[in-house]
Amino acid sequence: MSDDIAHHYRQIITALGEDPDREGLRDTPKRAAKAMQFLNAGYNQSLGEIINGAVFESHTDEMVLVKDIELYSMCEHHLLPFIGKCHIAYLPNGKVLGLSKFARIVDMFARRMQIQENLTLQIADAVQEVTQAKGVAVVIEARHLCMMMRGVEKQNSSMTSSVMLGRFRSDQATRQEFLMLIN
Repeated sequence: MSDDIAHHYRQIITALGEDPDREGLRDTPKRAAKAMQFLNAGYNQSLGEIINGAVFESHTDEMVLVKDIELYSMCEHHLLPFIGKCHIAYLPNGKVLGLSKFARIVDMFARRMQIQENLTLQIADAVQEVTQAKGVAVVIEARHLCMMMRGVEKQNSSMTSSVMLGRFRSDQATRQEFLMLIN
């Protein structure tokens, strides 16, 4: 598969008017193919694999918050990166999730061609699925290179998306506590 992707990158380089055989570009198709496979590795992962049994019984029923999980994803419209951070909170319902699994969930979905709105929902649904929490909240703040490098070229723009499930949606005080804690 990597050779096939490299072949297409070589064709793109040629179509852009460059010589793929010049010294600086000679290995670029192979490197670009490997990079693209790495940046889209989430297609080869499943929620079950990354959770790997790391859901534990707990009597806590207070909010659990993991903030500032960095993420890198690829805009599905222009194949340009968007870069940001994700905040996840949940209200345990007898189960808690191992801390590192939040970052792994974010990475699994971020390492796919995405739009930020869908990424936010996928993360929230996954946390809900594995924890059966009373509520889940996810906020992503990201900067999109498709806005910065092309089109309107707005360097300081960012996008915030949120998904609130369960008590985070129905209970204003719970939602406000979460939003206060992430700001």
